[in-house]
Amino acid sequence: MGKPLPFRLILASGSPGRRELLARAGYAFEVLPANIDEPTEVGPAGVRGLVQQLAWLKAAAVAPRIERGVVLAADTVGWLNGAVIGKPADEADARRILRSLGNTTHELWTGVVLWRRPDDLQLAWQTRSLVAFRALTDAELDAYLLTRQWVGCSGAYAIQEGDDPYVRLVEGSRSNVIGLPMETLEHVLAWFGK
Repeated sequence: MGKPLPFRLILASGSPGRRELLARAGYAFEVLPANIDEPTEVGPAGVRGLVQQLAWLKAAAVAPRIERGVVLAADTVGWLNGAVIGKPADEADARRILRSLGNTTHELWTGVVLWRRPDDLQLAWQTRSLVAFRALTDAELDAYLLTRQWVGCSGAYAIQEGDDPYVRLVEGSRSNVIGLPMETLEHVLAWFGK
């Protein structure tokens, strides 16, 4: 059963996780990836400001192409010891990132922007979750890298539904760790629809 919205919803992301979360929640939506160069420098606003800037840049890249509707853009970044845990460049980088996360608790921040066209009303917020990551043995790390689930994922991992053998949600939202804080998004979309 879907959740009808009185407007066209456009996801400005190619993320399979975000698409799955929206589809599972029953929303009808279109996908129009922003395909922007994502800055990685953390400015004075910290990681919260970075995810908000990234989400806004994605929304700003897609909104001018939409005559009517609501553009949904999001970006998720890992944060550990005052530094961004980015998306791995390749398998060797994924290995390095996963080793650095072993036996740590780190933050995952998602910035979200809803941009309504044609009046250009914009709503933005950020959500934080805390995630504990178990250290992987060499065999576990090799097996995980072979799955390629790390490709395009901040922190080089994608949390699994149910019991994840390596990742434990300490605080916050599991959907936020996947890449879209559905609990807050559903409330804001309902408000947008009024």
